[in-house]
Amino acid sequence: MTVEEFGDVVALWWVKEKSAGDVVFAACDLLMEDVPAPSLAVLAAVSLRQADVEVPIRLRDVLPELGLEWHDRGTIAAREAALRAMSRRTLTGELAPRDLTRWVHRKFGHDCIELADELAGLDDVYDVLDATGGTEADVDEEVFAEVRRITS
Repeated sequence: MTVEEFGDVVALWWVKEKSAGDVVFAACDLLMEDVPAPSLAVLAAVSLRQADVEVPIRLRDVLPELGLEWHDRGTIAAREAALRAMSRRTLTGELAPRDLTRWVHRKFGHDCIELADELAGLDDVYDVLDATGGTEADVDEEVFAEVRRITS
């Protein structure tokens, strides 16, 4: 696990796509990579029974040590971080472009965060492909272009 991948797990926890336990497991994985962050070991040692309480407290120390930013759950910054994490999954092929747009539309809708507007709109485009004569591959390319913009 890399620091960026750990940050993505945290970002998805901010929007309730990952659990506090997932964050603890990610901390364990990152700790195995000999990342020099003393508070990471404390986070990795959190009991899964106490994870919902302890993770938010421990992350406030861990993230700055890793060069990552803290965002409060539900904020636009937290949502944007989660969007970037999911966009990276699309770039790596882990998440299909169509699945990304569905997730964005379901999670953020239209006009929730400006960074996600285009992807939410592309979800609608997928829905009307038969009526427009477009192809899924064409929309996929638009999604990839948007994902590259979001992650750059």
